[in-house]
Amino acid sequence: MDNTLTRRSGQALLIWGLLVVAANLRASLTGVGPLLDRVQADLGLAPAVAGLLNTLPLLAFAAVSPLVPRLAARWGADQLLGGALVVLTLGIALRWVPTAAGLFAGTVLIGAGIAVGNVLLPSLIKRDFPTKVGLLTSAYATVMGGVAAVASGVAVPISEIAPGGWYTALGCWVLAALVALLLWLPQMRAPRQAAQAMRRHGLPWGSGLAWAVTAFMGLQSLGFYVVVTWLPQVFQDNGMSPAAAGWLLFLFQAVAVVTSLAVPGAMRWARDQRALATICSAVMLAGYLGLFVAPGLALVWSIVLGLGGGACLVLALAFMSLRAQDPSVAGSLSAMAQSVGYLLAAVGPVVFGLLHTMSSGWQVPILLMCVAAAGQTIVAMVAGAGTVRSGDSQTPDRVPAPGH
Repeated sequence: MDNTLTRRSGQALLIWGLLVVAANLRASLTGVGPLLDRVQADLGLAPAVAGLLNTLPLLAFAAVSPLVPRLAARWGADQLLGGALVVLTLGIALRWVPTAAGLFAGTVLIGAGIAVGNVLLPSLIKRDFPTKVGLLTSAYATVMGGVAAVASGVAVPISEIAPGGWYTALGCWVLAALVALLLWLPQMRAPRQAAQAMRRHGLPWGSGLAWAVTAFMGLQSLGFYVVVTWLPQVFQDNGMSPAAAGWLLFLFQAVAVVTSLAVPGAMRWARDQRALATICSAVMLAGYLGLFVAPGLALVWSIVLGLGGGACLVLALAFMSLRAQDPSVAGSLSAMAQSVGYLLAAVGPVVFGLLHTMSSGWQVPILLMCVAAAGQTIVAMVAGAGTVRSGDSQTPDRVPAPGH
């Protein structure tokens, strides 16, 4: 009886730890956008340089993600995640320093810390809760998205009432990172055997299914970051006030969070996720087509994009666990999908903006998003079923264990 209680309390602590870690994987990023004009004015940054504050974390995701399986094999996944939380905490604290150097250095550290968490969470869920992948993936995606939406909403009010202005609005999230680190400390004391399996293989570059999962992850990420970067401007250029456009962006994120809660139930009714992923991607396509044909119906398309986007995010995260043979493959697949996926996501808003400049309108860039969503719909038919196995890795990783 005592052993059962101990095991259940340990699992509950692990779930709480995973969810609080998830709460820190977007909040320190989404609060930057609403404050960007103030940051630019106070530090005298050129628009292109200020834009790096949104692009640098995505580039850090792409650069750091492929390294995570090797590092996890050497140090252990739990210990590596604890180290990433330390890096994240230091990065947020650095942004509290009122200099451009502190702001950009902190942003790079934040991106590196979040990249490790992005890769490891699907692997840890596969390892510790293999029968509850859909439920826990939905839970952590919901927490991640919900806290991110709150962070973007409170950024300006905090900057207006708190001492330090926008420095405090960006730096106050260090408290959430410290709480996550404290909750994760018990997991760091217990070495796990599952991480050792990562030494046997590298990233599954040779797997067509892994590339389908990667494409699905990349295309849905591209859509999300294009929407949060440009959708308010699209609405404003169609006659909407900045405040109303901002509220519609919040509505998009809020609908996405609510939708993500419904995905596990839908996943339980089907043998695989091909139909669900295809339908949700088609909903995204419908949202972009609607924006292309009738941009005046901004409220409708914000809701439609939120419905599709929230479900697609949960599915993309769940695929990294569901398509993997074991927790080690889940870590490698997650690293591959997120490195390529976030590189695509980093390029997306830039290309969207360039097409707007070159065409002097929004029709051409929105058409690009229609093409991307159509591609995602096709890829979903492959990414929703099958298994990526350890033999699909093209390059074996021979990482020596500590002490060898």
